[in-house]
Amino acid sequence: MEKIFRALGDASRRRLLDALLKKDGQTLAELDAALPDVTRFATMKHLRVLEAAGLVSTRRAGRAKLHYLNPVPIRRIHDRWISKYAEPLIAAMTRLKSGLEENMKHVYEIFIRTTPEKLWRAITDPDETQKYFYGSRVESTWKPGARIEYRMPDGSIAIEGTLIEVVPNRKFSQMWHALWDEKMRAEPPHKVTWEITPMKGVCKLTVLHEDLGDEALRQVCGGIVHIVSGLKTLLETGQALPSAANV
Repeated sequence: MEKIFRALGDASRRRLLDALLKKDGQTLAELDAALPDVTRFATMKHLRVLEAAGLVSTRRAGRAKLHYLNPVPIRRIHDRWISKYAEPLIAAMTRLKSGLEENMKHVYEIFIRTTPEKLWRAITDPDETQKYFYGSRVESTWKPGARIEYRMPDGSIAIEGTLIEVVPNRKFSQMWHALWDEKMRAEPPHKVTWEITPMKGVCKLTVLHEDLGDEALRQVCGGIVHIVSGLKTLLETGQALPSAANV
């Protein structure tokens, strides 16, 4: 938490986060424009601090390096201390995101003190997903081209899709079609990738949503933050977040 508070304590770094809130997936040159009074080297240093705190994540798109706002650490502060004060802010962030252009990518990263094998089991075992994925149980044969479903306790299907790529203990990609309400059912499926990166003593979990529709942008982006937070809590403490395990 200390890295997060230190990163947020600087006005220039808060301006960079504000810039990513308005438009996610920016290059260094674009973000440098948000800090006209500092050098590009200083902007790079600020971005490194934000990355170290987990508030910004990066991905390569060809030769360009794109920066994305990662709200997971802020959500964990929210859950830990200030939920009743921060909830309006989270809602406001979601509303702002919903006005952005189509074909938007959203990247969520979180570091979990676990092994790749335990993390893979947690995201592919129905007995595990029901503890943090709003009570749903994932069902699939985990073969490329196979069907994947997240089924609720009442038997209804909350999410359905097809697996695109499966690399055990490392990664899977799927087409994701949410069915939990009429607005979500009306939108076309979008691609979701879960990727595990082993590190010293921890694993980095990256969840990438691509080409979301407006309603998915509004609903999914808030929910996935709580899901990955619940997953981290489950693996590190053995206890589920109550609101993540129930609808």
